[in-house]
Amino acid sequence: MLQIVLPATLLVLQGFALWAAYRAVCNARTPQGAVGWVVFLIAAPYIALPIFLFLGHSRLPGYVTARRSSRASIESLPDFDPAHRVDADGLAPHLCRALAGFERMTGMSAVSGNAARLFVDGPDTFEAIFEAITRAERYVLVQFYIIRDDETGRELQRRLIERARAGCMVRLLYDAIGSHKLPASYLSDLHEAGVIAENFHSIRQPHSRFQVNFRNHRKIVIVDGGTAFLGGHNVGEEYMGRDPEIGRWRDTHLRIAGPAVAQLQLLFAEDWFWATGERLDLFWQPAPAEPNLDILVVAPGPADVLETGSLYFCNAIHAAQERIWISSPYFVPDTDILTALALASLRGVDVRIVMADQRDHLWVWLAAFAYFDEMLDAGVKVFRYTDGFLHQKALVVDESFASVGTVNLDNRSCRLNFEATALVFNAAFARSVAALIEADFDRSYRYLTRLAEAPSLVRRNGARVARLLAPIL
Repeated sequence: MLQIVLPATLLVLQGFALWAAYRAVCNARTPQGAVGWVVFLIAAPYIALPIFLFLGHSRLPGYVTARRSSRASIESLPDFDPAHRVDADGLAPHLCRALAGFERMTGMSAVSGNAARLFVDGPDTFEAIFEAITRAERYVLVQFYIIRDDETGRELQRRLIERARAGCMVRLLYDAIGSHKLPASYLSDLHEAGVIAENFHSIRQPHSRFQVNFRNHRKIVIVDGGTAFLGGHNVGEEYMGRDPEIGRWRDTHLRIAGPAVAQLQLLFAEDWFWATGERLDLFWQPAPAEPNLDILVVAPGPADVLETGSLYFCNAIHAAQERIWISSPYFVPDTDILTALALASLRGVDVRIVMADQRDHLWVWLAAFAYFDEMLDAGVKVFRYTDGFLHQKALVVDESFASVGTVNLDNRSCRLNFEATALVFNAAFARSVAALIEADFDRSYRYLTRLAEAPSLVRRNGARVARLLAPIL
């Protein structure tokens, strides 16, 4: 019997591997990704097939339809109001083109009449977020990738429960992968107090229940439709710098007031509708705020028709005439971003990238070393941050515009995660972000080592292997 069952089982597995290879060819976002999956599935089907079940999807079915349905329930958005449109006549021609590119890739218009304040590191960030939640009168919308049941997480829980009991509508959206350690008791306490907390449910088809792609990596807090927060911090003690193994957690968050809040709120409303089917009754006309900044929210995701994440970086890089500085914990760029960075440096732009020297994900950390030779050859300055863990996601172009949000400089962030970042077109704000990044340079060392000269065999060979996995890291 074994002589019959075993060959039949292997034949079935090989058949499934061929089916998976076909799916990879049809759905992969890049030729490199398709080739990688096909070779892996055919060469080692018994190993590759289980991995494909977890990581093989590259597009999110149904979300676009849900997005259209949720937007149809919103009658008026400030960015559709000509009174809040940015006056492009006041911008230099190359900035006009860059802005047009950002607007077309997002399907939204940049809006004027905003205020934006930077918050450095966890204590100041969460003090501001908790204070804003406490002042809420109508509703609080909260969305995080990671929420932990620790002191910081329980403080958020207490604030949300207090607002719910005071009569505010409170909605909490979390990602099941990022928040996999969050106990059911944490959520049940919220539900009992009237807070509705839901998992994003990125893929809901039964055959995709093993899928771990399409994480909702956004970190958004909105209070009464008039104040919003966005940035790199999740909810946990390590983000407050209280983890002794990590040390300082270097991160940046942004508070926004004005019409741009509606753009962030729209993201939450779309994600919430996808997760729950509920259309939220929200305030969509936030008052203008000084100093009248121009802001556009860019929100890459796997449901986008275009490669919004990669286009976001490439458009910013091409817009730079004097400098582009990028801060990201990881550096696993796609070919387009890699080429754009090299070309910008070759044409005389001051291109600098600062990333974490400390590792939290081994393969992502290793993969970065496989790209440095190309960057060094092109004159790009690479810095590795040593004062704790650098988690900030920010960039600055000349003294023209800057961005703060959740988008990492890696393939997963650009193609597989739901992300959000705020572009602020203002010279003073750009200088402020540049000052933050420049301070990070002072806590970093300049990286000049070629891969062949790397001090360890693991780094020299592991980096090359990790780069092969770049499309799914």
